[in-house]
Amino acid sequence: MDLIRHVRYFVAVTEERHFGRAAARLGLAQPSLSQRIQRLEKELGVRLFDRSARGVDLTEGGRLLLAEARPLLERADGFLAVAGRVRSGAAGVLRAAVPQELGSAVVAALVGEFGRRSPGVRLDLCELSAGDQLDELLAETLDAGVLRHPSDVAGLGLGAVMCRPLGVLMAGSTGGGAVELAALNGRDLVLFPPEFAPAVHAEILGSCRRHGFEPGAVIAGRDAAFVDGMVLSGTAVTFAPRARAVPPGAVWRPLAGAPLMEQVSAAWLRGRRDDPAVRLFTEVLEHVLAERGDMVPVAETAVARRLARPRPAYDGFPV
Repeated sequence: MDLIRHVRYFVAVTEERHFGRAAARLGLAQPSLSQRIQRLEKELGVRLFDRSARGVDLTEGGRLLLAEARPLLERADGFLAVAGRVRSGAAGVLRAAVPQELGSAVVAALVGEFGRRSPGVRLDLCELSAGDQLDELLAETLDAGVLRHPSDVAGLGLGAVMCRPLGVLMAGSTGGGAVELAALNGRDLVLFPPEFAPAVHAEILGSCRRHGFEPGAVIAGRDAAFVDGMVLSGTAVTFAPRARAVPPGAVWRPLAGAPLMEQVSAAWLRGRRDDPAVRLFTEVLEHVLAERGDMVPVAETAVARRLARPRPAYDGFPV
C-alpha cells in the first residue's frame, strides 16, 4: 500500500467531511475512495470515521491520527521537492576527479565557476590518476572525471577533447626559440609513472622516438619538487604546457612543429549523459580549459587538420 497517498485521501475526507466531495477533489470515483479508506483502516487497525447519512465524522482514533497526518504530508512534500531538485541538477553532490597535471589555476576556476552556476550542487572534487578515474567511473563511485587521452574509454561518454601543445622544461637562465625533439636526444626524460596513464605514457615515448629523441633514461616522477630538481640538475628534461610554473634556473621552450599535444576531456558513464550536474560540469570544464588552460578543441588545431588527410595508420591517439 502507498501509505503517503492513502494518508492524503484520509486528510481530504476529513477536510470535506463527505466522501463524494473528497472523491471529486481527488479525481476519484466515490466507491474507489471508500475502498481505499477502508484499506487504510485495515492496514492501521483503526476505524477512522463514523459514517452517517449526513456525512462522516472522525472517530477519536481518527482525530489522534489526523494530528500526525498533516506534518507527515508536509515532510513527504519536502522530501519530494528535494528529490525533484536533485533530479533536475539544482541540488545534490557531484563526485568528480581531475588529474594532477591539470594545473592550479584551472582547478580553482573549475571549482569557483561550477559553484557560481550551480549553488545547490556541491562539487566533491578529488585528484586521481587516469587509471583510478576509469575504475571509479565504471564502479559508479565517481560521477564525472577529467581524462587525458589516449585512454580506454569503453562504456564512457566524453565531452569535447581539448588540447594544448607541450613544450620542454630544461635547465637554463634565458629563453629561446623552438626546440627540435631530436636536439634532446640522449638526455634523461622525467615522465609520470606509466601506471598513472599507460596509453598516454606510451604515446609520448612513441612520438619522441618518431621525432628523433631517444631518452638516455626515463625517470618516473609526479611530485613537482622532484621533477624540478631533476630538471635543475641539468641532466634531465620534462614536458609541460606553457602555463606550467617554471622554477628559477629553468626555462620553458616550445617544441618545433608541436609534436606533443596534451589532450583531455570530461568523461562519464554513458547512462549519465542527461544528468544536469554532469552536463554542467562538462560545460564549465571546457570553458575553464579554454580561458585558463589555453586549450582549444582538437578539431580546431592544425594537428587535427593534418590528421584528417589520408596517412598510414598507427595505434593510439593522435599527438
